Parts: sequence; structure tokens; C-alpha cells
Amino acid sequence: MDKAQKKKKNRTPEVQFRLNLDNCSKTKDLSTAISLYESALSQSSTIRFSNNHFNSFLYICSNSVSDPSTKNAAIEFGFRIFEHMGSCKITPNEATVTAVARLAAATDDGDKAFELAKGVGNCGKLRTYGPALFCFCKMGEADQAYQVEEHMRSLGLQLEEAELAGLLKVSVEKEREDKVYQYLHKLRMSIRSVSDSTAEIIQSWFGGEVATKVGLSNWDIDQVKEAILQNGGGWHGLGWLGKGKWLAQRSQIAPDGRCLTCGEQLACVDIDRAETERFAESVASLAMEREVHSNFKEFQDWLEKHSDYDTVVDAANVGLYQQNFAEGGFSIDQLVAVVNELHSRSNKWPLVILHKKRVRSLFENAGYRELLEEWINENILYGTPFGSNDDWYWLYAAVKRKCLLVTNDEMRDHIFELLGSSFFARWKERHQVKYTFLKGEIKLLMPPTYSAVFQESKNGSWHVPLAGEAVEASSRTWLCITRQALYESDNKQHASVVEASQVSEVDQIAASCHLDSFTSQNGGLKTCSSLAGKRKVRSPSPSPSHSSLQS
Repeated sequence: MDKAQKKKKNRTPEVQFRLNLDNCSKTKDLSTAISLYESALSQSSTIRFSNNHFNSFLYICSNSVSDPSTKNAAIEFGFRIFEHMGSCKITPNEATVTAVARLAAATDDGDKAFELAKGVGNCGKLRTYGPALFCFCKMGEADQAYQVEEHMRSLGLQLEEAELAGLLKVSVEKEREDKVYQYLHKLRMSIRSVSDSTAEIIQSWFGGEVATKVGLSNWDIDQVKEAILQNGGGWHGLGWLGKGKWLAQRSQIAPDGRCLTCGEQLACVDIDRAETERFAESVASLAMEREVHSNFKEFQDWLEKHSDYDTVVDAANVGLYQQNFAEGGFSIDQLVAVVNELHSRSNKWPLVILHKKRVRSLFENAGYRELLEEWINENILYGTPFGSNDDWYWLYAAVKRKCLLVTNDEMRDHIFELLGSSFFARWKERHQVKYTFLKGEIKLLMPPTYSAVFQESKNGSWHVPLAGEAVEASSRTWLCITRQALYESDNKQHASVVEASQVSEVDQIAASCHLDSFTSQNGGLKTCSSLAGKRKVRSPSPSPSHSSLQS
């Protein structure tokens, strides 16, 4: 007898039971699981049921209810298992409750599924409440479904597309136009694009009779514009605008962000004003914990007095770009090229953030001294204190002043992890400017001209990106949803938009990097000496900390 056979022969009944049950779980074999359970009951003296055993049986049952041929048996056996578990005085855990809630939902008993889920308190997960939520949605019990959602949100659970789509669907079916509007916006906040099944639900609403009747006939356009501005662009949230039949069509978006079906210009969506202020406060708070408090407070005060910037430059990142070779070092020529390029576009000088230690070393070169003195006197250059992390300074300045930020830093270090990932990622998408130098010429890669997210326009139209395998933004399919009357009135203008969008492949590539993807207008890198005499003069107001940089 070989070792494997000998080991199998010496297995205890409990070990063999566990192995057989594990195999049933893997194969989701309900009939074998039932036979195994009956056999184990007859061996009660040698096999003791544990929480894991009961959960395995319940898992098999909950997976078997989707098959009509096993549904009834799975429900009956599952509740029998749950009753046996209670008689053994074994406390159900979250996995137990989730499985039994699925069984209850399979009997169309959403109330029981909800009560079971609430029984686990703060241990509940999205999957724990899903059975009750989906059951109420399927049964058309909209108010009960809304109660489940409210309870889930009170626990801090973030609903995903499946849950939100279910709530949207029942709202459409019950003609709850206010809830339809809410769930469209909740989808907008939760996901970037929708599946085909969710898109069908959205289209069913806009193709229905109720959708044609709801909405304001007259509205304050200034109020709508202000709401869009407050929200960071791309939506107003004030309710349905306009009345009349909707047209929901598949469309694509031109590289400049214009819809090729209705001609609507999509927005590059930013975080809203309130989020921006909270973000700035969060950065400042973390910086003061990790920096010398007085140093960062001095920078905050300085920034309040010198706020005329639309771009911040991470100078260390620019100066050290591709300098990892034997003769490499900090390239001020690269920094000057970026500064000049930014100025040529907006006629404003950027704020350049650089360590004082680096500034002082640059002052040792007589060829750079005049340029640096001008930058300091004109408040273009801010030197961060010795021992500081300049990341805090350029990030705070860019957020506080709502500026663009020139850096190739992916901002994945631990300090950025402290800021949270969701809105920080959205902020970066809108504000980060990356760059490259090709044969000595600077190319700035600006933020995209539009965001591939749900958008609600000032005239009440909607644009919804569809999920798919499209890699390039230009090949992504969207739902374009607009009032028919509005579409027809803009039809002539739309035709010219479509014609203008028939650009060459080269033009599309350039436009996809924003209208601001460009090379230096003068060709090549601008030298330090070429900057003198070309600067827009500001009223000099150097601060003591800056005038002492070169000392």
C-alpha cells in the first residue's frame, strides 16, 4: 500500500466529512451535499457540526437558488440548515446571514432578508444587504428599496453600479421622476461609465411618456451656470430642465470635447468648490504636522499676498528630468524652457517652487544669478526651507490657488496616500500638466479637454459614457440624450460641428493632448540669458524670506 492510500485509509470520519463538504462547495453540488448532511446526522457521535460546516452548506444552497431545477430544494434545505444551526447555539456570522438572506430573497421575502441583514449591525457588507435591495426592486416595492439604501448609506456602505441600477430601474418603472434624477446623479458620482444593461434602463426612462412631461419650462440660466461652476463643471443638479420628447442616441465625442450628435461641448470636470477648500485644508493640516509649523504658515501667508498665478511648477522635478547620466545635474535650461512656455501661453508667470538649498547652489554660478534675482524679486520663485519637503508646498499652492501643476511626479508616495484616492485622482486629472523634452524642445501635455464621466449640461441634456474595451477616448461610445426640439433647433449648427470634426489623424492626436499640447514657439530650449528683458513687469514686493535666498 502506497503512502497516499495509507493516509486515506487512516482518515477520521470528521476529516473525511470536511473533505467531502469542501468538494461539494467547489462543485456547488446540492444533491451530494444533502446526502452528505443526512449521513453526518446519522454519525452524530463522531461528527460535530461547526460554524464552517453550516456556512458551507448554506453557501451551496444560496448558489443553487438561481437554477430553477434546484431552487425549491435549495430553499427548503437551506432553512433546515439554518434552523439546525440555531438549535446548536452557534451564532451566525456575516457570511451566514448573507447566505440566508439570499434564500429569503429567493422566496420574494424582502422584509425577512432585510431583517436578517440588519441583525449583523456594523458588520454588514454590500453583499449582506444586496438580497433585500434586489428583491424589493424586483417586486416593484420602491419605498422599501429606498429604505434599504438609506440604511446601507448610514453604515457607510458605498453602493456600486448593480445596486444603483436596480434602484434606478424600480424608480423608472414606478415613474418616480425625482428618484430617477437622483439615481442618475448617484451613478455619476459612483462610476465613470455604465454597462449596456444600465444604459438600457437609462434609455427606457428617456423613451417613456413621463420623461417628456417633467421639467421646468423656464429657468434661471445664471443660476444654472453658477451651480455648474460651484460643482466643478459637468452638472448642475437643479432638476429636469425643459419639456418635450427626448432623443437618446449612441454617439462619439470629438477630440476637442464636442458631441458629434448634438454638438454639445463637454466639460473637463473638476472637484467642486467645497471639496477644493477641504482638500487645501487637508494638505495644509498634514503639512503642518510634518513640516516646521512656522515655515509652512509663512508660506501660506506669502501665498495670500501673491495670488496672481494660474500655474505652479515643481522645479526639482523639471530640473532633474532625464539627468541620470554621468555629467547630469540640475538643468536650469529645462526649468527656464517650461517657465517661458507657460508665460507665452497666458502672459502670466508661474509660481516656481524649489528648495533653498538648490537655489543657493545655482547662485554660485554667475551666469544664473541675474535670472534668479529677477525671479525672486518678481515673486516667480519661492524657496522652501532647509529640511522641508517641497511636495507639500507645490501641492498646497496648486490646490489653494486652483492652479495647473507642472510635474511628472505620479504623486503615489506615502504623503499623497494620506489624502485619499477618490477625489485626489479626479483633481490630478483636471490639474496636472506633464511634460517631455524631445530633441531639446519642450512639450507640455495639458489636462484633457473633457472628462469621460456622466455630464449634465446647462440646457438639460445628458451625456453618458458606455463601458467597453475602447482604449482611445475618441473611440468610446456615449449616450447622447437631448430634447428633440433642442436637437432640431441646433441641427444646422451640429452639421457644421460634424464637418469641423473630420480632422486628420495627426490633428486628432494633437487635440487629444488638449489644445495646449505644443512645443516651444521659438524652437528648442530658451537659455537663461534669453529670458531677460522678456518678462512682464510686476510691482516688486519681495518678502524677506525670498530676498535672503541668495545670501
